[in-house]
Amino acid sequence: MQISFRRKDSDHLVIALDGLRRNHMRLTTEEQQFYEANGYLLKKGLVSSEDIARIQAEIKDIHNRMAERPTDGIGISWEVYDSEDHPPRIKQLMHSELVSPTLNRLLRSDDMLDILEALMGEDISLYHSKLLPKAGGDGTAIPWHQDYAYWKNDNNKPVMINCQLAISEANLENGCIQFVPGSHNWGLQEHERKHQTFGVFLPGHYQEREDAVALEMEPGDGVFFNALIIHGSAPNNSVKDRLMNTFAYNVTGNGATQSREVLRGKPLDG
Repeated sequence: MQISFRRKDSDHLVIALDGLRRNHMRLTTEEQQFYEANGYLLKKGLVSSEDIARIQAEIKDIHNRMAERPTDGIGISWEVYDSEDHPPRIKQLMHSELVSPTLNRLLRSDDMLDILEALMGEDISLYHSKLLPKAGGDGTAIPWHQDYAYWKNDNNKPVMINCQLAISEANLENGCIQFVPGSHNWGLQEHERKHQTFGVFLPGHYQEREDAVALEMEPGDGVFFNALIIHGSAPNNSVKDRLMNTFAYNVTGNGATQSREVLRGKPLDG
C-alpha cells in the first residue's frame, strides 16, 4: 500500500526570496489570499544555501548517531522492519533544534516570525520542531491526516501553523509532501487509529486522491500550512534520504500548556 500522487502542483504560488536575510519580510495580499484559499503557501529559497549546508553537516549520519547515543530531550519514532538486522532508521525526531544549532536559530529568526505574524497574528509560540529524515529505499508513507487531529484538546483551537523546510530535494520519487488544497475549510474530519507505530489517520488513508497535489521542493524551500489541511506523503523509493524539518507554531495562550517558548508578542499568563 502506498500513497500515489495524482499530479504535480504547477499552479501553486511561489515567491523567490533571498534566504531569510532580508529585514521586515512581509507577505503580499496575493500571498495571504492564496494561503487563506488553499491552506498552504510555498516559499522558494526561504533559507540560504549556506544555512542548508550547515544543517546537513549538523545532522550527518543522524540515524546511527541517535541509535548509539541519543541527545537528551529529544523524542524519536523509529521505522519498524521485519528483520532485526536492518540498520536503524528514524521516522521522526522531535525537538530537532537540540541536534541542529542552525535549525534552532532559523525557527526563531525575525524573518520567519514576520511571515508567521502575517498568517497567525503577533502572539507566536514555538509548538515543536521535528526532523523527518525519510530513509532512502525504505522510508514509509505517511497516510492522509490533519495535524489538528493530534493536537486538539479542550483548551485550544486549530490556529497552529507548520513550516516544513526542505533540507534535501523533495520529489515524487522520494516521497514529497502532498496537500488537498482547500481542505482546511472542511473542519476536523474523523480519524481512525490504524497504524501501530505512528498515530491516527483519515479513513482510506492509503488510497489515491484525485484532489491532491504534490509539492516538489528544492533545498532551502519552505511551505507554510494550516493545522486542518489534509496532507500526507508517499514512500521514499530513491536511494537517498529525503530530509525535511517541520517547525510548528502556536498562538500564545491557545492551550497554554502546549506552548514551549514564546517567540514574539505577549508572554504566557502565569
